[in-house]
Amino acid sequence: MKWFAAALASLLLLLQYRLWISGAGLSEVLRLKSAVAAQQADNLRLSERNRQLSAEVRDLKQGYAALEERARTDLGMIGSNETFFQVVAPDAQLRAQPAATPVAAPARTAKR
Repeated sequence: MKWFAAALASLLLLLQYRLWISGAGLSEVLRLKSAVAAQQADNLRLSERNRQLSAEVRDLKQGYAALEERARTDLGMIGSNETFFQVVAPDAQLRAQPAATPVAAPARTAKR
């Protein structure tokens, strides 16, 4: 009976070692839980991006408004019946103007 109790005690210690200390024990479970949480967050971000892309594809297939908006923003296109106005900021306008007082050229002297 003593041998049986000793065998059970050593088996219990061996199982406890695998649970608490070894690489395939509790530390691995905690690492896997954090990896699953990170993957779920990444999946949520990617599913939101996929939802936005599918909405954009649907808009591009159904109407010309999204296509026209894409042409305006990405390609800088304007319509045939439109006039293009470029508004320049006041700071940039001041920097583009030449100096108010022109520099006079030095007088030339005749050589004899």
